[in-house]
Amino acid sequence: MSAARLVKNRAWVVLIVLAALLVVSVILATGIGSTHINPGEIARVLWSHLTGHADPTSANDSIIWGLRLPRTILAILVGAALAVAGTLMQALFHNPMADPYIVGVSSGAAFGAVLVATLGFTLSVGGFTLAPLVAFLCGLAVTFLVYALSRRSGRVPIGVLLLTGIAIGGLMQAVTSFMLLRQDTADLHNIMSWLMGSLAQSQWSHVWALLPYVTIGLVMVAAMQRDLNILAMGDETAHHLGVNIERSKFLLLLVASLLAAAAVAVSGIIAFVGLIIPHLMRLIVGPNHRVLLPACLLCGGLLLVWADVIARTLIHSGELPIGIVTSVLGSPFFLYLLNRREAAH
Repeated sequence: MSAARLVKNRAWVVLIVLAALLVVSVILATGIGSTHINPGEIARVLWSHLTGHADPTSANDSIIWGLRLPRTILAILVGAALAVAGTLMQALFHNPMADPYIVGVSSGAAFGAVLVATLGFTLSVGGFTLAPLVAFLCGLAVTFLVYALSRRSGRVPIGVLLLTGIAIGGLMQAVTSFMLLRQDTADLHNIMSWLMGSLAQSQWSHVWALLPYVTIGLVMVAAMQRDLNILAMGDETAHHLGVNIERSKFLLLLVASLLAAAAVAVSGIIAFVGLIIPHLMRLIVGPNHRVLLPACLLCGGLLLVWADVIARTLIHSGELPIGIVTSVLGSPFFLYLLNRREAAH
């Protein structure tokens, strides 16, 4: 059997294992909490909802369907969105240190959320407040501002894009910090919890709000897999192979920012997922984006499911912001990968 065939078979095995682990993790994570629920009961509740015979007055139904399952599904969507966005940003910048927030998406989203709190808007539609929507729009707006300011004679040099993103992101952080200083103590606690990442208020409405953006983003990513592999060879090679480089850069930035902004809008700023997962999956399945992207999607969801379990069970009297958990897990692992990379060179 050829080496290429072995690599392809290995990649498929990895994807199947990740998918199976994700399914098992959904069942196990849904059962973990202050009230332990066995997998059989979880399966029964899920089947009752699928067949239209659910009993909403049941305590287990309220816990599983009303609280834990939407939170677990949202964790999968957020983790998948951040991991795929990180993969795209690393491909765009040809830099494994890039993450989904590198062009100011998180800074813009944080500004939007804090602005809503500062102005005191309390509008809610279907249980979904105004803050996530404004955070999403501000995150995308900052990305487009960075892109517009980076254009030079119809082109967007990657170095200029990176530095512009850092500058605008820093400005947005300064404005956001100023607004935070003007918040009441109670409001400040809630805002800071959101800024550090949280799935505590997850509802089905958040899942349905995030799902269209993730779906659209993943469909666009699937259509760009060939161009991603060609762009990895360098701009000059990509140009000779017929890839419209500037158009591809714009689409990469658009899709990555769409995924990151949508994730931040419903969960706050969760660090390291979009940085660590692409690194790890690239080591396991290789650089081919046809395999790398679905692997990152599955592994990102898997990581965030268990990070959320840790966040809501580690402290008996409350829960940790999930961004703290991912940072504690991600920082040492990232240092390990960095040292491993330097040793290889």
